[in-house]
Amino acid sequence: VRILDMTHVQAGPTCSQLLAWMGADVIKFENPTGDATRGQLRDVPNADSLYFTMLNCNKRSITVNMKNPEGKAVFVELLKKCDIIMENFGPGVLDRFGFTWEKIHEINPRIVMGSIKGFGSSGPYSDFKAYENVAQAMGGAMSTTGTPEGPPFVTGAQIGDSGTGLHLAIGLLAALHQRDRTGQGQYVEVAMMDAVMNLCRVKWRDHQRLSHGALTEYSRPTEGLKATPRAGNDSGGGQLGNAIKCKPGGVDDYIYVVVQEAVWDALAKRIGPDIGQPGLAEDSRFAKIGDRRKNQTEMWKYIEQFAANYTKREFMGILNPLDVPCGPIMSTEDLANDEHVRGRDMYVELDHPQRGKWFNVGMPIKLSASPAVVKRSPTLGEHTEEILREVLGFSDAQIDAKKQAGAFSMPPKKK
Repeated sequence: VRILDMTHVQAGPTCSQLLAWMGADVIKFENPTGDATRGQLRDVPNADSLYFTMLNCNKRSITVNMKNPEGKAVFVELLKKCDIIMENFGPGVLDRFGFTWEKIHEINPRIVMGSIKGFGSSGPYSDFKAYENVAQAMGGAMSTTGTPEGPPFVTGAQIGDSGTGLHLAIGLLAALHQRDRTGQGQYVEVAMMDAVMNLCRVKWRDHQRLSHGALTEYSRPTEGLKATPRAGNDSGGGQLGNAIKCKPGGVDDYIYVVVQEAVWDALAKRIGPDIGQPGLAEDSRFAKIGDRRKNQTEMWKYIEQFAANYTKREFMGILNPLDVPCGPIMSTEDLANDEHVRGRDMYVELDHPQRGKWFNVGMPIKLSASPAVVKRSPTLGEHTEEILREVLGFSDAQIDAKKQAGAFSMPPKKK
């Protein structure tokens, strides 16, 4: 599978990097100045930024000037040789170059086109621009993240950009399968707002439940609400859960604990005697899950009182034999040095000709017969001639002629 990847920044590159790790030949199609993220948040002088390198591994880079007729001609030839074209330009950008979906489909009826937009190509928001946090704001994530008495928060996970890219990858694979059956490509669109709504699915469950009564699993009152509230660290599921503070009390010295019905008796018997509550397992306030929901504030206080004597890892060691679902809050520093993470190739060291040694997050999908091998991102235009020769079959003379015509570079600035 060959992909002509015109995407930039985060949403589209997330998708194409994932497909590259699965074995696709991804041609990163850049203008001569390159993807803007090559220079954004740069930490090493004169080197591609981590913003770029972490989202563009296993790709080949070609630079083409789409404002030049010879550059456009190269683009058309690449369209004929690719299975997928991807773009995440602002509304109408590719159309203004003369390449609507209808035109692209005419050039190559088998090609699948993947498009990421902030709000899609239809509807009253379709002309609006979006960024990660705008998508979170308008897709329902921010209004349901944080504490009820505080302001809405964005999530640490990039669900607006990377989440949208993952949705597009699924759509493109489905479209390729359909193409193999029908011989015809199709247009695949994912809007960032739509993707965030999908990732907030359980919040829409709760939104509809509110019309039938209170949400009893929430630690705060929900009677009379019309919209799903912010719930702090409440689990949001059928079982109660919360983040419990441990010693020594630092910003990440917490462990998330889920108290299932089946584990309460053993948990209560373990922690009760140590906190002066030897009869905790028989306490009627916590006898059944319904009782614990009503009195969860007190239950969490007891658990946190016990946890104050242990680090998050020590408390995890106590809870695991009791079969209590739990996990310490892991900082990026914790994860970067974690044996489990390294053992699963989820923090991979790479070498780059400009920046030297660096790390990337690995491939989260583990394939038994075709495991991903993570390779560094390309420098700007690194594979231009290689792609022209191998993919398009251009001779040296043809490449030189295109170069002279300005197909791969910006015209010199006027003095």
